[in-house]
Amino acid sequence: MKSLINTALKLVTIALVVGLSAAVIRAQIGVTGGRIQIDSLDRLDAKAAEMVNVSLDERLLQIVPQAFDKNDPDEMKAKEIIAGLKGVYVKVFEFDAEGAYDRQSDVEPIRQQLKAPGWSRIVEVRSRREGKEIEVYLLNNGSRVDGLTVLAFEPKQLVVVNIVGTIDLEKLRQLEGQFGVPALEIEKDSKPQKK
Repeated sequence: MKSLINTALKLVTIALVVGLSAAVIRAQIGVTGGRIQIDSLDRLDAKAAEMVNVSLDERLLQIVPQAFDKNDPDEMKAKEIIAGLKGVYVKVFEFDAEGAYDRQSDVEPIRQQLKAPGWSRIVEVRSRREGKEIEVYLLNNGSRVDGLTVLAFEPKQLVVVNIVGTIDLEKLRQLEGQFGVPALEIEKDSKPQKK
């Protein structure tokens, strides 16, 4: 009887550990739904010569399409894209001088969030000559993309884009340049574009 109770207690302990692990993963992926915390960058507002801050949560994304013109095909495309999103968060900082922000203390905390389960870096571009870096991360949930984050920085500029929700990459290409989302240059395929 004592061994049966010990076995039962061990099984309960294992179930609790597995359950808590799943809860932690859900907290990192599901509950946040792909949203990363970028508010730490607010301290750069005072240093920036120019700053853009876009914060559209799910509630606002439901209101915005109501103002769209039903006769405008571009606005209807945007409405379709927005329908699957839960948030669009953008911060862009332009500085007068180099060194106004620190890549280690300002960017690394964001990168750490993107090391959570489900996130994967799909694009990395670095130019040491120009001091430019671009990183694109996707949050995969099985075969579905539930988040996208873009980090782009150069000596006098820092850009963070976080799009939350179910994302169709083909449709997302159509969102570039709207609602504060910069041109991400997401290619339809890997073939070079003719100029």
